[in-house]
Amino acid sequence: MASTFTAFGLSPPFFALNSDKRVQVLTRSSIRCSATRDSTAAALSLNSVRVNDAVNGISSALAEESKRASLIDTGNGEVKKKKEEEVFHDGKLQPLWDDGYGTETVKDYLDYAKDIIKPDGGPVRWFTPTSCGPHLKDSPILLFLPGMDGLGLGLVLHHKSLGKVFDVRCMHIPTQDRTPFEDLVKWVEETVRAEHASSPKKPIYLVGDSFGGCLALAVAARNPKVDLVLILANPATSFDRSQLQPFLPSLETLPAELHITIPYLLGLIMGDPMKMAAVNIDSLLSPAQYFEQLAGNLVGLLPRLSGLADIIPKETLVWKLKLLKTGAAYANSRLHAVKAEVLILASGKDNMLPSRDEAWRLMSSLQNCKVRYFKDNGHTILLEDGVNLLTYIKCTCTYRRSSKRDYVMDFIPPSASEFKQTLQQNKLFRDYAGPVMLSTNEEGKIVRGLGGVPEEGPVLLVGYHMLMGLELVPLVEEFLSEKQIMVHGIAHPTLFSPHVESVNKEYSFFDNLRLYGALPVSAANFFKLFKTKSHVLLYPGGAREALHRKGEQYQLFWPDQPEFVRMAARFGATIVPFGVVGEDDIAELVLDYDDLMKIPIWGDHLRKENEKYEQFNVRAGSTGEVANQALYIPALLPKIPGRLYYLFGKPIHTKGKEEMLKDKDKAKELYLEIKSEVESSMSYLLKKREEDPYRSIVDRTVYRALQDPTNQIVPTFEL
Repeated sequence: MASTFTAFGLSPPFFALNSDKRVQVLTRSSIRCSATRDSTAAALSLNSVRVNDAVNGISSALAEESKRASLIDTGNGEVKKKKEEEVFHDGKLQPLWDDGYGTETVKDYLDYAKDIIKPDGGPVRWFTPTSCGPHLKDSPILLFLPGMDGLGLGLVLHHKSLGKVFDVRCMHIPTQDRTPFEDLVKWVEETVRAEHASSPKKPIYLVGDSFGGCLALAVAARNPKVDLVLILANPATSFDRSQLQPFLPSLETLPAELHITIPYLLGLIMGDPMKMAAVNIDSLLSPAQYFEQLAGNLVGLLPRLSGLADIIPKETLVWKLKLLKTGAAYANSRLHAVKAEVLILASGKDNMLPSRDEAWRLMSSLQNCKVRYFKDNGHTILLEDGVNLLTYIKCTCTYRRSSKRDYVMDFIPPSASEFKQTLQQNKLFRDYAGPVMLSTNEEGKIVRGLGGVPEEGPVLLVGYHMLMGLELVPLVEEFLSEKQIMVHGIAHPTLFSPHVESVNKEYSFFDNLRLYGALPVSAANFFKLFKTKSHVLLYPGGAREALHRKGEQYQLFWPDQPEFVRMAARFGATIVPFGVVGEDDIAELVLDYDDLMKIPIWGDHLRKENEKYEQFNVRAGSTGEVANQALYIPALLPKIPGRLYYLFGKPIHTKGKEEMLKDKDKAKELYLEIKSEVESSMSYLLKKREEDPYRSIVDRTVYRALQDPTNQIVPTFEL
């Protein structure tokens, strides 16, 4: 640890700042905050000495940190230099970037705590972890408000990922500090107002963990005109119903020799040791290997829990519980004044607070609040496995760098750890569907894989929307796996509205769509995607095609007007038409929209639901079947599956044809050509799949068993 961290206003060795510039920024912040204390002169003098010590030690610490960060494990035992451009390119994060999730764990949290808890006589202060940078240009500031421990280490699992897209600062409350709650609120508020005055058009993020959630809500209530985004992890506003509150009177009289039992009590109440120990374990391991590593991690973790006696000694624990009680009452009395955007992460196995019920209460009390529920996690959710904080910020569309979210410019591509988890979650479906990807190169030859699809954008993929969008997941995964290209799907606006929120507020398929680049259809979003040379996925048939009726599989329901051709030509985009077949081999449509509308009670319900969606009808004013945008969930009967087949046609270049395609007739001609290519691709696939010896899942399973079980590539028909 000594080589990784250098002091800055904290007991050395601990944290270093990322640059001399940030040393100056936080020096001013420290002076500003210290000036609110009674011992102003002493505090300023102490901070000045510490800053000088910090600057002297920063170079060596950052050199060691940079050396460590520049190495990457290739997964086959080889280690290579990791170039910065592999993470950042043209000021943007690249798909499958390394977010560092799992590289630090709760053991690191407890080890770092040994240094930071040493009494230094200093005041409450901000610090920036060395692993939190460098970040994207114009990144918003993120202020972390800690839980009952007060250390500011609660984001240790997330430092690297958050540090790429936020200017992260963590609040540290020394163990012996006894600042009242309202003074802590004013202290945070001072930083918030200073940052807002400096960058009035940028949001300020407050991540509040437990007690920190009360702080965040209190600051938001007092500053309704500041653009704040609150992310609350099991906020302690329900402390009046906490299991710890009855212990408060007895803790004050507890003999000192019995205090040694408190860390183990707190360890059981505050978090799930199994979830904490599983953070850095590869989910792709066999069950035997997984549990072997889990047991080893637990053996290393449990003895360290005794350190909680030093992190939260008896006197501090009693003070913190009183502070929690005051903070919860303060925040609850001002909920009506909170205007900020709020995202709550709530645990189902929180043994300290009734966090699930509290999340529902806050959602009904706050004006702009979203909830994500984790039924298997404990109180210290930010230190437990399965909760990558940045993932949930992204999938709930909570990340933005200005007053209004820009779906294109604010998009953060999926990281390597997110993609790995997604592949694991979708493994059964990939085995079930056995997708075959084919493409056509410039010479018109069909090849296996995506080699025929141009890598240089802008590229517009135009195709058939299969029933319920069955083709989406394998398509996006294949582009990321084979070409490391993010495909942005143009989606129905309803997917970005509260109407698709699941009742239990758990992570959903719609969250996954947003995480992987889907964005609402609009001319502005099209313009920005083409301008940034992106790969764009468009289904002209939209909801009518994806929610077709019985007997309508493989029929295109496209509008008459060439809506996308002239926009693509304006930016010289390459258009790639594609067809996909296999839905009839995966499931049978039993009840379609017409059938459901005939059911007395259900039909009325469906009609009322679609009235809510009318404001999102992107085909309003259109005529014909494409204007019928009724949304519903069909009844499907799964089949012993065949296979999904994709064929991407020969690229159609519009570069150099901008003037010609301004003519409506010429644009319509190209539009009809694209539509014809999509239909031809599907006709080809429907015919050729009859020749596939591995069309059935049974044949594919036997092939894998006899060949290489770990190899997911199964042959198909001859090309």
